[in-house]
Amino acid sequence: MPSVSTAWVALAAFCWGLSGGLGGLLLAEGWDAFVIAFYRGAIGLFFVLIWLMLRPQGHGLANHRLWCWATIAGLGVAGNFAFYFLSIREGSVVVAAMLMYCAPVFVFFVSFALGLERATPFKWCAIAAAMIGIALLTRIYNIDAAGVTPAGLGAGLLAGMCYALFIFGFKYAAPHGSPQAILVIAFAVLTSILIWPADTDQTAAALTTSSWPLFAAIGVLGAGLSFIVYVVGLKYIAPAVAAVVAMVEPVTAALFGVMVLSENLVGLQILGMALILVTVTWLSVYSSSANADR
Repeated sequence: MPSVSTAWVALAAFCWGLSGGLGGLLLAEGWDAFVIAFYRGAIGLFFVLIWLMLRPQGHGLANHRLWCWATIAGLGVAGNFAFYFLSIREGSVVVAAMLMYCAPVFVFFVSFALGLERATPFKWCAIAAAMIGIALLTRIYNIDAAGVTPAGLGAGLLAGMCYALFIFGFKYAAPHGSPQAILVIAFAVLTSILIWPADTDQTAAALTTSSWPLFAAIGVLGAGLSFIVYVVGLKYIAPAVAAVVAMVEPVTAALFGVMVLSENLVGLQILGMALILVTVTWLSVYSSSANADR
């Protein structure tokens, strides 16, 4: 089972990376970032509703704590989807994916503040290395050649922060109900929020556009099947292994951006990308291993 579960997690990460690239295609066609994020979540809601109906045992929907934490998770995933596509629009798929992959760094900052993790010099050095990687990747040392606007940089970092919020919400909701129930509430919150900033005309037009297959693919790959197989996969492998396998997502998005969208990376950007991948993955593995030892 561990090898199969690892494959499920890798498949989920691959789907998430691919959905970012597909979102880049829709953005290039002029579609609104909020519209793309809304349909990604709405289609995801459809899938997790079916999952909940097929596996209703222990859903915990009568527990108010489940609703509270799952709502927080929904706020996180709504912000994550929206800011991710905004970051792609203002920069590139490569940069947006790498900035979002820095979510564990923000989890550590919050954990330090709440006393859930002990701040050590080695952890701070790893976080500093990740920050240097972000600076090299976004080329903030050379604004004229950066290729990403301040809005794109900010949106990418906010996407990572929102993903960290989703992680916290999901973690604290888990003892009170089933994963499918948590995801149903989270995606329902997402769709309720993102319908408001989404362009009304484009939201309606997306249902009949020739680009609908791309919207469907983003919803299925980026939220529907991917979240389900990820949760199922996590049941049988260690969190440390899942943290390493999660590198498939930014790598997939980066390859899609370079090979399909013709995005370019210079040497220092590649170095920055490597720093982010290594240090963030190490932080995730270290945190998972430390928690397992407690």
